Amino acid sequence: MIYADVIIDISHEKLDRSFQYRVPEELEGEIRPGVVVNVPFGKGNQLRKGYVTGLSGEAAFEKNRIKEIRGVSTGEETTESRLIALAAWMRDKYGSTMIQALKTVLPVKDKVRSREKRILRLSASEETAGALLQEIAGSRYKARERFLRALLERGSLDYTQAVRELGASASVVDFFLEKGIITAENQEVFRIPKTSGFMQDEREISLNSQQQEAVQQIVEEWKNPDPRPALLFGVTGSGKTQVYMKLIETVIREEKQAIVLIPEIALTYQTVRRFYACFGDKVSVLNSRLSQGERYDQFRRAKRGEIQVMVGPRSALFTPFPKLGLIVIDEEHEPTYKSENSPRYHARETAIQRALMENARVVMGSATPSIEAYSRACDGKYQLVRLEARYGERPLPEVSIVDLREELKRGNRSVLSGHLQEEMEKAFNQGSQVMLFLNRRGYAGFVSCRSCGQVLKCPHCDVSLSEHNGGKLICHYCGYETWKPEICPVCGSPHIGGFKAGTQQVEKALGRIFPKARVLRMDYDTTRTKDSYEKILASFAAHEADVLVGTQMIVKGHDFPDVTVVGVIAADLSLNMDDYRCAERTFQLLTQAVGRSGRGTKTGCAVIQTYQPEHYSIQAAAGQDYDAFYKEEMGYRLLMDYPPASHMMTVLGACEDQELLHKGMYYIEAYIRRVSPGEELHVIGPAAASVGKVKDIYREVLYLKHMDAGTLITVREKVEKYIEINSGFRKIYIQFDFN
Repeated sequence: MIYADVIIDISHEKLDRSFQYRVPEELEGEIRPGVVVNVPFGKGNQLRKGYVTGLSGEAAFEKNRIKEIRGVSTGEETTESRLIALAAWMRDKYGSTMIQALKTVLPVKDKVRSREKRILRLSASEETAGALLQEIAGSRYKARERFLRALLERGSLDYTQAVRELGASASVVDFFLEKGIITAENQEVFRIPKTSGFMQDEREISLNSQQQEAVQQIVEEWKNPDPRPALLFGVTGSGKTQVYMKLIETVIREEKQAIVLIPEIALTYQTVRRFYACFGDKVSVLNSRLSQGERYDQFRRAKRGEIQVMVGPRSALFTPFPKLGLIVIDEEHEPTYKSENSPRYHARETAIQRALMENARVVMGSATPSIEAYSRACDGKYQLVRLEARYGERPLPEVSIVDLREELKRGNRSVLSGHLQEEMEKAFNQGSQVMLFLNRRGYAGFVSCRSCGQVLKCPHCDVSLSEHNGGKLICHYCGYETWKPEICPVCGSPHIGGFKAGTQQVEKALGRIFPKARVLRMDYDTTRTKDSYEKILASFAAHEADVLVGTQMIVKGHDFPDVTVVGVIAADLSLNMDDYRCAERTFQLLTQAVGRSGRGTKTGCAVIQTYQPEHYSIQAAAGQDYDAFYKEEMGYRLLMDYPPASHMMTVLGACEDQELLHKGMYYIEAYIRRVSPGEELHVIGPAAASVGKVKDIYREVLYLKHMDAGTLITVREKVEKYIEINSGFRKIYIQFDFN
């Protein structure tokens, strides 16, 4: 006997539980996750529509109490049902509860109140209304006269407008309603994100020969019965966005819709402006700065087919388009495409699965593809399409590497090297702009004692406190705050201070060295308000500043034609992360940063400041040589069995009781070794996580490596069942993460 877990029609019930139903033998071949079924529900056993979320061979409770599915709703596959099928895949692939997966793919769960406006329409004939107007004209009922005259001219009026502009009170409106002269109806109004200043350009998308060839290659692949995802590998400034737009134009002609994923909210402004110029109000946007009502309305507009293109970060992948034709993943290498919450899905893999389920296509683009994506392209699993020259045949910027150790020997203690200062001076004299990139924000450096080496840490989290303006020390994990001490709390030495390498320090150094330069700073502290990204970027684009100082958000995908100098303040900060991808991240960041320079008619240059000038990732980034970096990096991945050379799964445990957590993780490790005998499974740990405690919650990890991803998924499923039947794990929160 087969049993199905069913979520009752989502528009009526909260997504907090599913109900189990018995599958009739004659329907066993038709029932699968996502299928729409008719089921008896409630005391009256009324037939309701539901969505199958999973199948099981075991009854959850007494068999005689389980109702039977009455039938499959033929031809009633809906957007929700397809997304539920995707949620079931995510649950099986990444490990989570079905409810967690459903909340991810159907994010607008809570009912948001619709916004409505009241429309007043002329219902009587013009002759009748005109006669009434003559009757009241010149009388003391001036408001009635103004209202009726305006209504005869326009045919309908917005109630709010009538009150504000015509002084029509409720009694005036009621007078005409009672006489049958007008009717009132409520009309729904969608909350649409602002696109002020965005203009549609009716001109056709202009492509050069290599862009046309790229489009042709991808469209040719689409003709295959099972088209491969396309990886568009183009150097910075090669015009990947124009290729995306041409492909989207093709999809829209097929009366289908497209999703464009971008990695950063900071990219929304410029990306939406470019897509709006091409497609006008067919475009909408999703990002974390929208209100819940705005997000709710964008999903409803998408579901109703009122928009054709949705632009947004990772969550936009689940836009409920009824006829999805294309998913574009811009800057596919970015780590923000990986979810930090359960299910810990990757947008690239999930997009490919959604496209497979809905007969859509996937195009990924990057100047620095992830090692995983490029490896699959080399193996033929993805279609590899290259753009090897900048748009307009513009040259790549000249790149210099400055050894900061030598700068220190020469007595230069400034955050700006002598060479970078010289290049900036030239740019200012030519009326050009400068971008300075630093992988840190504000005064977010640690405070330590120069005598004993003690680092001031948060008492609740295993991380150092960060120094901000005014001597305040802040924990960026839990928000704990305290004041910077005058002497070391351990040895009493007065030689205590912060390691200051942040955007605020760079901004102050610019004020000293280039007092006339107009400086904009873009980091976490300056982008907290809803429209802050747009305001800063629009201001810099309008030449209201000479220098843009910022963190990672300024080097990803932006196109400022007057920027001729890019300075990387401390290139190797990201090389010291506790992540096997740190060299890859560093190469990608530096290549993207260098690529912001010289995108217009003027020749550009970039200056990379570093303490490790000989590192292969820095050398390859300076030469914009991806193939050299890939060859070197893959050598290390093969040597250490890191993805994509093999597959890796992390088991993350969290608990308030450190002893209980350690005991639980030890039992999981022992169980994994017991159920996987003789297999080439490498188990590392358990050990404290990189941040071992957050908000008084302890964290430990186990790492598992194997050549076969399916083996790791099988191990995860066994561990999930082991945890479920052992009550000792009830106070331990377990998550799984892949690669």
